[in-house]
Amino acid sequence: MPPRLRAGPGGVNAAGPGTRRLHGTDDLRRRPLRLRLFPDPVLREIARPLDRRGRAVEALARAMLELMRAHHGIGLAAPQIGLLVRLIVADIGEGPVCLLNPLLTPAPPRDRMTEGCLSLPGVAVEVERARIVEVRGLDPPGSPVHFEARGLLARVLQHEVDHLDGVLIVDYPTGTAGGRSFSNDRGVTLA
Repeated sequence: MPPRLRAGPGGVNAAGPGTRRLHGTDDLRRRPLRLRLFPDPVLREIARPLDRRGRAVEALARAMLELMRAHHGIGLAAPQIGLLVRLIVADIGEGPVCLLNPLLTPAPPRDRMTEGCLSLPGVAVEVERARIVEVRGLDPPGSPVHFEARGLLARVLQHEVDHLDGVLIVDYPTGTAGGRSFSNDRGVTLA
């Protein structure tokens, strides 16, 4: 069973205009969250493990969920708001999931599905991913979690972990870009 983030008061703000790493609680309350869009270079950075736990991280996760929902998304990773830490949130309609330092182990079978991304508005790419993943990580208070994710949740978690590693859906070889072109690091242009 995935860890669910308890509902609580939102409104905690984070991240200034530059890329930030979490150092103190003030870093989490400085400015409103802002969604980073391609080609912002922070989206290509590799996030570092998150060594903070507790209320500040829970508040950040709630604020990320609010931003994700405001943009009609089902997943969000900290680099998408300019924070280079390994924190993801997701909600596929079964309640919010929040993971610190997630580790995913994919299992067969695999399937292909068209994905979008909040940081790439108007872009849709067919991506092959595992339908089942073993998930390990921490919840916001710092307790270890271990569960199996299937179907859409497995796909969303894999997508968000890609963000933690600087990988975007435009790095996959096929897709449509809603009339716009994007070049990926492998030299493939999506149009």
